[in-house]
Amino acid sequence: MAEKKLNSPGGISRLFRMQMFIPIVALIILAVFNLILDPGFFSITMGTNSAGDPVLSGYLITILDNGSEVAILAIGMTLVTAACGGQDISVGATTAIAGSVILRILVGGGDGELQAPIIVAFLVACIVSMLFGAFNGVLVSIFNIQPMVATLILYTAGRSIAAWINNNELPIVTDPSYTYFGGFIPGIPIPTPFFIAAICVIVIMLVLKFTNLGLYTQAVGINASSSRLNGINPTFIKFLSFVILGLCVAVVGLIKTSRISTINYSVIAKDIEMDAILAVALGGNALSGGKFNIMSSVLGAYVIQFLTTTLYKLQVSSDALPAYKAVVVIVLVVISAPAVKAKFASIGKKMRARKEAA
Repeated sequence: MAEKKLNSPGGISRLFRMQMFIPIVALIILAVFNLILDPGFFSITMGTNSAGDPVLSGYLITILDNGSEVAILAIGMTLVTAACGGQDISVGATTAIAGSVILRILVGGGDGELQAPIIVAFLVACIVSMLFGAFNGVLVSIFNIQPMVATLILYTAGRSIAAWINNNELPIVTDPSYTYFGGFIPGIPIPTPFFIAAICVIVIMLVLKFTNLGLYTQAVGINASSSRLNGINPTFIKFLSFVILGLCVAVVGLIKTSRISTINYSVIAKDIEMDAILAVALGGNALSGGKFNIMSSVLGAYVIQFLTTTLYKLQVSSDALPAYKAVVVIVLVVISAPAVKAKFASIGKKMRARKEAA
């Protein structure tokens, strides 16, 4: 029965309308491409890191590791996109601020020894990142500034603020326990960022399940005026989405600085905002706001990292990567455009009409 439904024109149409259809197809295409190009792409080996602990290595592990940062940002970016119909382009710069705050509290101007517990530094970074998210949220929700324009302020000034926090110095954390968040926990061969991303996904899914945040966000994104008439406060929902994204940024800031135990203000999280936005688009979420799916965005994030890893394997220059990703963005935006969707729907109706007539 299920096979009959799938083979019917209506079943195929439903399959194409599934939100996770695009990221799954993209994942399959990349997997098949790499399988043909080099089957060794999928090999995973057990080795040891510099501390002598057993760790897994391979391209797939790299995808899980680096893709987790984008997945965490994609959670907040999805909510911002759904509620506001726009994107935050300052997440890379704000990540630099969060990382700088963590290092400032951990070591200050000292010799690298921890001067405060890591959890304290992280919580302060969360508060700071949420405040910067609130700043963006005020500009968008209260002053009705388009999200990309509003976040352009921090996109431009964020890295300078990060450098100012540490007096333009590059503090180094010498305590090995700090590397666990961006590397491996001793005895666990899977990268820690993957577990952090999983925790973030579980938390947001529980929030969406046991609160009305998801329903309210979609309602505001579809029609803010109508949602207000139904007792929803669009201003608060838009503001809250930016605050949640700020919290996600703080988590990524911890991971980023943990990887190298220091910070490079001009390079850290460079262009990560593009990957986060692309993950949302690849997940089938409308960039104009409204209905959204967090899991689709998370899957889209790992697909983006799959693409990035594949391009690196093909020895594509890091400077050229944004150009390839820009092409993907253009394709996704065109596919999701209302005119294109209407055209595909019209073609589908004509095919069903001809089959019924025959």
